[in-house]
Amino acid sequence: MTAGDGGVCVGVHRAGQLPTDGLARFDILLSADPAAPRPWVGLQRLDDGLAALRGVIAAQPVAAGVAAQVLRASPLLTFDDALAMESLAYSMLLAAQGFRAWRDKTPVRARDEGAAPRVLIEADAGAIRITLNRPDRRNAFDAAMRDALCDALAFAVEHPDRPPVELGGLGPAFSAGGDLDEFGGAGDVGEAHLIRTLRSPARLLHALRERATARLHGACVGAGIEVPAAAGRVIATAGAFFRLPEVSMGLIPGAGGTATIPRRIGRQRACWMAISGADVDVATALAWGLIDASAP
Repeated sequence: MTAGDGGVCVGVHRAGQLPTDGLARFDILLSADPAAPRPWVGLQRLDDGLAALRGVIAAQPVAAGVAAQVLRASPLLTFDDALAMESLAYSMLLAAQGFRAWRDKTPVRARDEGAAPRVLIEADAGAIRITLNRPDRRNAFDAAMRDALCDALAFAVEHPDRPPVELGGLGPAFSAGGDLDEFGGAGDVGEAHLIRTLRSPARLLHALRERATARLHGACVGAGIEVPAAAGRVIATAGAFFRLPEVSMGLIPGAGGTATIPRRIGRQRACWMAISGADVDVATALAWGLIDASAP
């Protein structure tokens, strides 16, 4: 199955022995065996999954094709170069018709924001605890939260004692993803690209690596999984779920997900998440390596 000029190549296994040769040419590999090993995505209802995937690609062919192209290249690059490539592609898609159509039918809502800090930081002799603090908006990432999180993570990176770092979120969800009311709000997409690469929470969390543990709960959508996937250890509570919805908006993951997630689960499973927008539950995330442990 292909879509758009970039094309999305999907391999499908319905019965018999799973193929093992020539899999690198596929962007997504789907199997009717729910226990299919990496790089396959096992689906209980294969035809339903295929139909949903076709629907997303038909609705946003350019974004789907770009997502596949970026994810093919990302594992071949250094982490920082993968972030830069993602941001360039994201900025290009902000000017494309697919995103403009989504923005036109998704009105920006004006909302009053309180004075509470977007991110809380607590440091003692044993650890640095960083907590997203926008619970009434399900910790939606806006520019203010991104900047505050970068400041907190930079403090942790530069701390001379190199204490362990824990990242969490207040309220019913770790993060429901990017603040939709800010999507496409930048006046200059080139400048937005530079800001996105210079002020990247995923890059800073990746720099912390094994010092960092992300504790996730509830909705972990878009940036809510793209950023914490850079941590050395990710723990999620029962009932958490993970989703990459950006392609349905005419975009690709833009908070580092095309760099962080394929490095955990492989590019083909990451491409399935990115293009399908399907929810991934805790059990699947644990089996795939998207998270490292589950907890009550």
